[in-house]
Amino acid sequence: MKKVFCLILGMVIASCGEKLLEKPENLIPKGEMINILKDLTIINSAKNTNIIVLHDYDFEPTSLVFSKYGVDSLQFVESDRYYASLPDEYEIIYEALEKLLEEEKNALSDAKKIKDSLDALKRQETLKNPIKNKTTSKVNDSLQ
Repeated sequence: MKKVFCLILGMVIASCGEKLLEKPENLIPKGEMINILKDLTIINSAKNTNIIVLHDYDFEPTSLVFSKYGVDSLQFVESDRYYASLPDEYEIIYEALEKLLEEEKNALSDAKKIKDSLDALKRQETLKNPIKNKTTSKVNDSLQ
């Protein structure tokens, strides 16, 4: 009984070390994969927000991302499947992706705060000097 148990345990341990998928010939490097995933995540968020605009113009932004990085959808899918078969690598990719998206979110938030501050200053300027900020109207001239 102990021999059977040891044999089964040995087979299980040996099978855990096997790769599930072979490395594709055209594997997208990790750094590029992270950037592609970042762009695709942003695009998918935009799709959910402004889907009508995309339908009106019959626009598919996913193909733009692939052409930006010089990959095709099959290469992306094969690379994604390969990385997914390596849980530690996939976790590293998605942690880096999360960090990039957080940085992007913070940069946009900072830019919005600056824009809001500038808009508030312009409103205050307009309230302080209403005559200076009005556009001059055309003076009726008898020669015109």
